Amino acid sequence: MRFSELVQRLERHGFRLIKEKGSVRYYRKQGWDRLIRVDYHGVKEIPTGTCRAILKAAGIGERATND
Repeated sequence: MRFSELVQRLERHGFRLIKEKGSVRYYRKQGWDRLIRVDYHGVKEIPTGTCRAILKAAGIGERATND
């Protein structure tokens, strides 16, 4: 998965960009008390462990590709 695809998935689940500093973006969702941090690098592939950790922190299943 690419960083841009991950951001699209977060946004489909209601997360919105609240802060950006350099390549680091922070997303928040109404009713979700955790900030989700994404070190954004556009079209580069995300390392598997990093992708899983971000999706887990956001409460999104990694297998759900059409959500």
